[in-house]
Amino acid sequence: MKRTLALLTLLALAVFLPSGATAGEMITFPKGSGTNGGYLAVPKGNGTHPAVVVVHEWWGISDWIKGRTDALAALGYVALAVDLYGGKVAKDNDEAHEYMSGLVDEDAVASLRAGADYLRSRKDVRAQAIGTIGWCMGGKYAIRLAAADPGISACVMYYGAPITDADKIKEIQASVLGNFGGDDKGPSPDQVKTFETALRGAGKRVDFKIYPGAGHAFANSTNPFGTYKPDYAKDAWARTSRFFDKELKKASVPKSH
Repeated sequence: MKRTLALLTLLALAVFLPSGATAGEMITFPKGSGTNGGYLAVPKGNGTHPAVVVVHEWWGISDWIKGRTDALAALGYVALAVDLYGGKVAKDNDEAHEYMSGLVDEDAVASLRAGADYLRSRKDVRAQAIGTIGWCMGGKYAIRLAAADPGISACVMYYGAPITDADKIKEIQASVLGNFGGDDKGPSPDQVKTFETALRGAGKRVDFKIYPGAGHAFANSTNPFGTYKPDYAKDAWARTSRFFDKELKKASVPKSH
């Protein structure tokens, strides 16, 4: 199983990671009086760039998440995958469930906000152009980071749990893109549609797509559930790339005088 997952990860990187991209590295960054870990990938070239806070699935900072972070850097973003598990990476569903169940929402969001603040502090980052993206558990926390941090300009959530608190929804300043599965049970299509209606009712900018016949984790080629849909994954990534390009790159290009 491990050899199969490793091979699938390499295939995913071959599909998604543009040539010439360089891999990132594990770092620590300030969080309150302490530090937090993460995986940082930086674009080639000089100058400043928009940035993205990456939120991992219930597995932790897996090779697949590192690959997604590298892919964002190859697209021109300073990308930071914030480690919510203190260095642990789950080897199976039971471990993943244990690690995820041990998270406290407020502390997880605080770690993500610390990651966003770290990105803003970097000289190679355009502080007004910070986005976030997450898959599964990461999708849940990506939208909650957007609700907690008014400086987040764009949020991409892949099949993450919606926010149901109307007051929290009002706090979101980011444009929101969502990619969801039509056969998913958590969140279900009805839950997704209800969330979309709530976002629009609150005056938020939203673009949700539900892929028919897709189950949970359809975008992850290494998921062990047999739900990977390569065509849908490719389309969802293309939507993500266009969305960040519009909301972060083009919106933050320094104006010439």
